[in-house]
Amino acid sequence: MSKSEISVDLRSISKAYGPTVALESVSFRIAAGEIQALLGENGAGKSTIVKVLSGVVAPDAGSLSIMRRPYAPRDPVGARQAGVHTAFQELSLIPNLTVAQNFFLPRSLRRMGGTVATRLMEERVAAILLDHGIDDISSCSLAGDLSLASRQRLEIVRAMHGNPLLLILDEPTAALANVDWLFSLVRKATARGTAVLYISHRLSEIRELASTATVLRSGKSVATVSLAEVSDGDIFGMMVGRSGLSQRGLRARAAAPGRARSLVLNDLTGRGLHGVSLEVAGGEILGVAAFEGQGQRELFQTLSGQAEPTGGQIVLNGRAIRLRSPRHALRTQQGIAYVAEDRKTEGIFPNLSTAANITLPISGRLGRLGIVSIWKEIRAAKAAASQVELQERYLRFRIEDLSGGNQQKALLARALMTGARTLLLYDPTRGVDVGTKEVLYRAIEDFCAAGGAVLLYSTELAELRRIADRCLVMYEGKVVADVNPDGIGEAALVALMSNHPLEARSAQPEENAGLRASSLSHIDR
Repeated sequence: MSKSEISVDLRSISKAYGPTVALESVSFRIAAGEIQALLGENGAGKSTIVKVLSGVVAPDAGSLSIMRRPYAPRDPVGARQAGVHTAFQELSLIPNLTVAQNFFLPRSLRRMGGTVATRLMEERVAAILLDHGIDDISSCSLAGDLSLASRQRLEIVRAMHGNPLLLILDEPTAALANVDWLFSLVRKATARGTAVLYISHRLSEIRELASTATVLRSGKSVATVSLAEVSDGDIFGMMVGRSGLSQRGLRARAAAPGRARSLVLNDLTGRGLHGVSLEVAGGEILGVAAFEGQGQRELFQTLSGQAEPTGGQIVLNGRAIRLRSPRHALRTQQGIAYVAEDRKTEGIFPNLSTAANITLPISGRLGRLGIVSIWKEIRAAKAAASQVELQERYLRFRIEDLSGGNQQKALLARALMTGARTLLLYDPTRGVDVGTKEVLYRAIEDFCAAGGAVLLYSTELAELRRIADRCLVMYEGKVVADVNPDGIGEAALVALMSNHPLEARSAQPEENAGLRASSLSHIDR
């Protein structure tokens, strides 16, 4: 197959949901063996393009072709049979099925008598995983027992298996700590002639992997450009409709003296935790940096009441507490609210309206005899939605019909509506565009300006430097460093996350090392 041959051709694709136009005459092409990025702010139409190509929804107008043949899939199964494989941003694995069962959906392998060939499925999937460089996931494990990163890798392998004509990767690195594994697989696929549509909000990895990009804005295709010929500022300008992007710069750090301590942990132990101590003051954003699996998830689950510690102490607003459940965490003295990492499985209620999702914490006050007043629900949701710049028209939509960025806005609005004075935010901008990130940052900063305390974990080091007052580094269930984000470079931060303090020290400018005086003394060597 020639790499100059057009593999995928979209012409004047349009799609509307009632009065809302999601796509308007979108056109672009992808050549065989080409990696093309799809860029745009949340709500620009990227998710709808993925759904159209994957057979989830049908376009209202326009035409599709794959290898010069008309392409009109009726469902995702038909799309896959036609050679279009998708790794969705909102992972599609079913948690109560095994890895092997998920891999063979929707049809399991069966024996002559019609019984499911469980062992054969597990053996085949184990071989497929090994062929894709995965040796740490058992094919007989339940998908729901795996980490988000492991589920992300499975989603990617399932899409790549079978030599697709078109491979769609929607925010594939959002939960991955190491992208080299993915990039290697993608390059092998394109060497075989597979066309790749790559969607990510991380321009650095797009530039490393893709050659061209199609930019969407407000449901329209603005341009398809060679990435070697445009700057990041050019791309941002095309995305948002103005030349360049106005950046607010690093956050003005909260002043430490005189602030009351909102959350204090003293030598906290438990599953994945080995003596964690920290303090978060009112008005402060405390960041957490760590590679995947270093105890950060367990820390947030413990503080949100999902897991019980085995030792140590949690002190909230001067009072030692024992958290029995997420509900109890919210009702505890001035409350702790948690925004989870996986909005699809841990955050949204997909069949409810956006307003209902936002107002869940106060739903009991919005009606009588268990019947919620829709009018009161909308009115209550408006105030919280305005805090995160979520358009009022979205409140009546089912939340599953919103873009990922707007769903994330709704989840932060819900957390703010609880009245909690401490927020636990686990990778809150995962998979959202730069414009939505700034909106979320402003809402978080406004919360802190009113005296709230925030503990924030992010997979993006630039984000921690942008918003955090201080940053803790975790390694193997311990806090191994406490750094000033303004004064430490990303290379030094990565060295600390890898438990290499000497390399971190040598990576810092001498005049402003950014390391706390005590941060290196207790690092395991």
